[in-house]
Amino acid sequence: MNLIDTHTHLYAEEFKQDIDAVIARAQAAGVETFYLPGIDSNDIPAMLQLEADYPGVCKPMMGLHPCYVKENWEAELAIIEQWLKQRSFAAVGEIGLDYYWDTQFKTQQQSAFNQQMEWAVQYQLPIVIHTRNAMQDTIEAVKPFAAKGLKGIFHCFGGSIETARQITDMGFLLGIGGVLTYKNAALPAVLKEIELRHLVLETDAPYLSPVPYRGKRNESSYLSYILERLAAVKNQTIEEVAAITTENARSLFKY
Repeated sequence: MNLIDTHTHLYAEEFKQDIDAVIARAQAAGVETFYLPGIDSNDIPAMLQLEADYPGVCKPMMGLHPCYVKENWEAELAIIEQWLKQRSFAAVGEIGLDYYWDTQFKTQQQSAFNQQMEWAVQYQLPIVIHTRNAMQDTIEAVKPFAAKGLKGIFHCFGGSIETARQITDMGFLLGIGGVLTYKNAALPAVLKEIELRHLVLETDAPYLSPVPYRGKRNESSYLSYILERLAAVKNQTIEEVAAITTENARSLFKY
């Protein structure tokens, strides 16, 4: 059984002391590929070092996370642009809109999101989207780019059936993570109505650990708990869900 963690921050400080063991545990659990979302320029060296240490296994994206769109956002975007010109990446991500923590830079977030989607179209890359308290704005921003053929993932999806259908109607995938396992989550009822061809698996490690590790550091080996819960929700075998979600990820990511 082969699994793909479509969203994991394995280059984060939380893994500095035991990253080799973390990756070994994930591989033992069937995770063959790890996609690493970019955050801002500070994380690029660690992310690219992990790629170098695990070639063909750890695959970086390049992007400016909306929570890191601050006073220096234009300088940060210039760095993103230079990297996209220099070499290949798996995707432009993680990018999007986040109105949860702070709306001071809301307009700048929107500008940064649009610019990065333009680059994704230019370089024929998928995007990986972070959205929080901004779902409809995010969907509306994506629509004109989806019409140009842009594809991608709405990472850490936790929205309604109506929202899910808006996203899948654009040809985008839903990234399903640890929230699916939470006791009072509404996500299982939503995913009963959504076909597996629209879903990919992710951990968002070190964040959002699934039950039974909720509140502790997440890691990619825990993808198996998300897989098991999704299989139960869909009333399909673990093997079927693994095969379909892995193929969905492979079809999206060309790198």
